[in-house]
Order: sequence, then C-alpha cells, then structure tokens
Amino acid sequence: MAKPKYYLTTAIAYTSGTPHIGNVYEIVLTDFLARFKRLEGYDVRFQTGTDEHGQKIEEKAAAAGVTPKAFVDKVAGDIRRIWDEMDIKYDRFIRTTDEDHVAAVQALFEKLYKQGDIYKGSYKGWYCTPCESFWTESQLKDGKCPDCGREVKEAEEEAYFFRMSKYADKLLKYYEDHPDFIVPLSRKNEMINNFLKPGLQDLCVSRSSFTWGIPVTFDKKHVVYVWLDALFNYVTGLGYDGEKGGELYNKYWPADVHVIGKDIVRFHTIYWPIFLMAAGLPLPKQVFGHPWLLQDGGKMSKSKGNVIYADDLIKFFGVDAVRSYLLREMPFDNDGTISWEAVAEKTNAELANIYGNLVSRTAAMSHKYFGGVVEDGGAYEPIDDELKSAVTALAAKVKADVDAFKVADAIDEIFLVLRRANKYIDETAPWILAKDAAKADRLKTVLYNLSETIIICSTLLAPVMPKTAEKVLAMYSAPARSFDELNQFGLLKNGTSVTQTADKLFNRIDIEKMMKEVDAMYAERNGEVRHAAAAATPAKSAEQKETEEKKEETTLIGIEDFAKVQLKTGKVLASEHLPNSKKLLKNTVQIGDETRTILSGISKWYTPEEMVGKTVIVAYNLKPAKLAGVISEGMLLCAEDDGNVVLLTTEKEVKSGSDIS
Repeated sequence: MAKPKYYLTTAIAYTSGTPHIGNVYEIVLTDFLARFKRLEGYDVRFQTGTDEHGQKIEEKAAAAGVTPKAFVDKVAGDIRRIWDEMDIKYDRFIRTTDEDHVAAVQALFEKLYKQGDIYKGSYKGWYCTPCESFWTESQLKDGKCPDCGREVKEAEEEAYFFRMSKYADKLLKYYEDHPDFIVPLSRKNEMINNFLKPGLQDLCVSRSSFTWGIPVTFDKKHVVYVWLDALFNYVTGLGYDGEKGGELYNKYWPADVHVIGKDIVRFHTIYWPIFLMAAGLPLPKQVFGHPWLLQDGGKMSKSKGNVIYADDLIKFFGVDAVRSYLLREMPFDNDGTISWEAVAEKTNAELANIYGNLVSRTAAMSHKYFGGVVEDGGAYEPIDDELKSAVTALAAKVKADVDAFKVADAIDEIFLVLRRANKYIDETAPWILAKDAAKADRLKTVLYNLSETIIICSTLLAPVMPKTAEKVLAMYSAPARSFDELNQFGLLKNGTSVTQTADKLFNRIDIEKMMKEVDAMYAERNGEVRHAAAAATPAKSAEQKETEEKKEETTLIGIEDFAKVQLKTGKVLASEHLPNSKKLLKNTVQIGDETRTILSGISKWYTPEEMVGKTVIVAYNLKPAKLAGVISEGMLLCAEDDGNVVLLTTEKEVKSGSDIS
C-alpha cells in the first residue's frame, strides 16, 4: 500500500543577516515534525530556503559595497551551513533568486493582472523597510511600525495593487469551514478581529523606488513586492510554473502544514490564502504560528546585543543537546526562553542524569553480569507491569501531542518513562540480585526490560536527537522498528549483545567554567563582555536578589552618571587585522597629543584601508582591556541596526582630541 503523503514547510529565512538561535528554532521544530512523520510511515517532503529580495537587502548590499546577488549568495550560504550543522534533513532548499521561482512568480503576477485582481495605481503612506510592510496612518502604533516598533518612512510611488477586499468574505467562510486552519486558536482570533472585521485594504504588490526584486514582465520599472514573491515559494518549489504543476506539485500540494513564526501569521493566513484563491489553487491544510524564543525576557535582536547563535551553542553542548533544548523549552502557544546557563542546566539534569545515566548503567550491568548479552529470563514480578504499561502506552501519547503541535509535551512524556526506568533500577536493585545465583533469571529479566525501554524511548527520541538515538540503537544492533511496533514490549531478540562506549552520551557541564569561556568568546569577538560568570555562581541571598531587582528596575540615568563618560574625537593613523582574531581590527588612533591602540570588532564591515584617515568617536576614559593578547585603550563608537554596523564619525573635520558633549 502506498504511503500517505505529508508536505511541510518553514517560512523562508530572510537574507538580511545570519540567523540567531531564535530563528533556528523554527527549522529544528519543522525537522522534528518531518522526522516524526517519516517514523509514522509517511512519504514526507520538507522544504525550506531563503527569501532574498527587497529594499532592505538592496540597502545592506550597498552598505557592504557588493551587489545584492553577491550579498544574498553569502548569507544564503551561511544559512544553509547552519541548517546542515543543526542536522536538518530537508528535501529542497529553495532560494527566491532561483530561476524556476523567478519565472513562475512573473507568470503568476501577469496572470493575476490579466484577470483583474491586480491593477495599477499610486501609493502614499508609511513604509517599514525592515518588515518590508506598508501601513496607513491609523495602523501605526505610536507613530511606528506595529509589527517591529521601528521607525517608518513616508513613501509615495507608482505601484500595482491587489484587490484584497474582493476575497475577504470568501476567506472568512474558509475559516468557518476549516476551524483548524490556523493554530493556535488565538492566532486566528487575532486575524479576524484585527484585520478581517475592520475591512481589508487593497495591498501594494509592486515597488518602483528600488530595483532588487523580480521584474514585472510588462512594466520593467516595477519589481514584485517581496511578500507576494516569497509566499509563492511553497508551490514553485514543487514545480508549479505559474499555470500548472508538475509531478511533485500534483503529488504533494496542498501543504499539510506551513510552520511559521507568530509575527508573520498575517501574511500566511490572509495574504497567502487570498493569493491562492485568486490563482485558483487549493489552500494549505494548516498554518501553525509558533511562539518566539526569547532571551532575557525579550525578543533577540542584534541591535540589543542579546543574540545567541547556533554555532556557538553547538561548540559548547553539541548538536543534539541544542536541538533537545529548543524543542523541550518552547510551549505550544507561549514564548520560550533561552540562556547559556539554562541549556547547561537542562543538559546536566535530563540528558546526562536521566537519559545518559540510564543507558550507561544498563549497558554496564549487562556487561558486568552477563558479558553484554541481553536475554529475557522469564522471571516476572508485578513491579514489571507498571514499567511495561508506561512504555507500551508511550507512542500513542507522543503521537497525540505531536499531532497537536505540542512537541514539548510529547518529549516530556518520553522523559517521564525514562525517569520511571531509572526508578525501576532502584526498585529492583540488580546489584543485590547479582549476589544470589538463584536469582539470575530475575536479573536477566530486569536488564531485558530496561533494554527494551531504552530502545523504544530512543526510537521516539530520534526526531529530537538523531545522532544520539542512532548511537544508542547501534549499541544494541537494534533494527529500526516501525511506529506500529512501538506499542509492543518484548521484540528485542534473546541473545542480543549490547556494546559499551568509552564516551558518555552527554557529559556534565561545569557551568561556572563554561560561563567564563563564554565571556572570553564574546570579549574576543566584539571587544565587550556580554555575560558575567557571576550568573553561574551559587544561589544569591534574598538581600542580593532584592538589590539586583531594584537595579533592573532603574533604566534611566542622571546627567551626573552620563558626565562620567568622556567622549573625544580621534584620528585613525593606522589599522591592521589582528592575527589572532577574525573580528578585531587593531587601530592606531591619535587623540590630541597622545596615540592609543584601540581594538574594534568591525573587520566584517570595514577594511584597514577604509579606517585610515577617519575621524572617529572614542570612549576615552574606558578602563584598558586585554583582547586577543593585545591591550585596547578605549572603544570606537558604532551604530548597529539588525547586524549592520556603522562607525560613528564626525560630520565635518574637527581636531583630534576634541571633547564631545
């Protein structure tokens, strides 16, 4: 019998910069869902990729001194590398600069224009470049973008528009007929109350004020609006050419689920279904708007300086520990949080103490008492039933949670059984059974039950921690079990040999030592210490906590505090790359009558040649710090916007050493 089909996608990553760990959560979540569906026996197709057009990209490329295509080629390469490092098994990595996608979008735009859904007009209103979104005056929040809270610019230009209002009632009816189209339910209510009920306005679907986009075939001064361009990747990636679909499209469309962040639900549940209705294509079955992964109580932002990257976490914890944390700590409909300490604590408490400890203890006892041979001795006791019942009921519980996108709950169910297995060891006390030769069969049965539990739990953990689960199953030379076999206890053949490995599945992390290494990493990279090792010290007293809470509440400073910082102008006389660092430039800066060496983590954005001759702003009375083996005597001030760093310089030439006030 043919396998049932299952097609799922992520939102395609915007190529404005390297994704942080909050962005990476989505790809790991979708990879988990794809792997779990494969375990269930589905014929799965999993698509991800990059969104590469728009004004923001054009501006960033210009700032970097490269063409937009060169800029997105580099970033898309970085994104794909990170996806691969996170052990993501996708079927296609689509780029919106791919020729087949470009041709299909052009054909679709022309089709929608000819049938009257797109018309030419002019736009006057407010535009948010980071979000690539247009807003009316009434939609702004405190005069800023309602999505990201950033500044908007007044824009007026000739544009093509899509008749959104034409399809509003049809979309509402679709919501009514398909109550599970948007999950969680709160996302659907938001779309209805905030956008559909107030009335949809026609959407600007082209731009004429910049050129980095897919050209409109019949009006070359226009490029297709990035959101119409990007959304169609879900069908163009299956071979849809703007008129018809090929074999993959006919096999997999409509998508079973689009996995997206909650911040772009509007685009995927209003714009996207309406575009599909106009194009005469079936709508996806479901859109899951997942919550955000937050750090320090707020959304990650390069400009806030609170960004954690997947590459760095992998170096400290390994891929599977990072995947496990991301999936385990994100609730279904509430934001999750991440910190270096939290990942370490979770690794120690659950991966090392519960899962790793169970596997190593069971394998060690099997070798100590029976030379590594696992065999059911047939000596059952009532205490076995509780463990067996928990194990055989596990797959169904996990499936129910996964089907509802409650992945963290599903993994919790697995760890409940692993905890129960560790308790079973304490209850049965194999080391005591081993002292009585008459109880050899009972000892065999206990170790067999533990081994069977490990195999079933590891099979269900494979979508979470692929390499670790593979390693554990290989210890038992256990053949892959089908999902339907996971509710059966006792399939492990008698006489199976279990191997022991020299390395533990997960090593315990010394958190204080780790945080010192994290501090050093950030200091070398950016010339600043982002984390304090004190965060990992023993619990603070109530008095200390109260003092810290009061400090956190104080966000404003007085003029007397600001006056402590001395800012002066400096002239860069020489600049060079630092041999021991990829990030730092070593600058020789003249400040009045003295010359200082100042290191700055800006080599990604400035060459040494560009630095020489600039009049820069220096934090003059900053305590010297040793970075990458060199003493830095101050700091060069920069501005950062979503990963793009700009050195602060004076508007006009001014004498070095001048005070800034």
